[in-house]
Amino acid sequence: MRSETGNSWQAIRTEVLRRIHARDWPPGSLIPNEADLAAEFGCARTTVSRALREIAATGLIERRRKAGTRVAVAPSRRATFDIPVLRTEIESRGARYGYALISQGLDVPPPAVRAGMAVPEGARLLHLSALHLADGAPHVHEDRWIDPDVAPGILTVDLGRESANAWLVANMPYTDGSLSLFARAADAGLAERLGCVEGAALFCMERLTWIGDRAITHVQLSYAPGHRIATQL
Repeated sequence: MRSETGNSWQAIRTEVLRRIHARDWPPGSLIPNEADLAAEFGCARTTVSRALREIAATGLIERRRKAGTRVAVAPSRRATFDIPVLRTEIESRGARYGYALISQGLDVPPPAVRAGMAVPEGARLLHLSALHLADGAPHVHEDRWIDPDVAPGILTVDLGRESANAWLVANMPYTDGSLSLFARAADAGLAERLGCVEGAALFCMERLTWIGDRAITHVQLSYAPGHRIATQL
């Protein structure tokens, strides 16, 4: 790679973009995998992953776990989402942040979570339930599964004082992920925790993050009625 900035992720991004625009990698083509690019550029695989993640955010390439990375046939701009620290999100609205850990423990995840995280049957993951508050009122309920083999440091964290959300954002940089946004009716448990009537419409977010080929965490966030999300296009 010919670059004055060496093997930084910015230099790798520049070289990958050059190859795409020069049609060295034409639309629809599969580009080399992260391990091969890391060997070519003489850097860590995580450095390559960072560069490709930045390009994927522009829509020029399409990344699919286990299917590789392809140059987009019809590039388009994409809405991007940063994983927020809920405390910062709440305080940025001028509200006072509060946090309560409801439960935590090692448990076998339900089939849907196990399949999504691709963990073996019978594997025990850290499961926690927590409530984040704004000015003393329920803001969002967090139901989270974490693989302690991928994030072993989480087992030493006092999750009654520091939220898993804040710790993971600060300590576990992810390489890939998926996000689902949907509405659901509050069941009895969520209605009690969020201070709403059973059956109330809730905005929910389900997120799965990976580092390489291993899932870090699966989380479902259920917001109190009336929540809205905005992003830039």
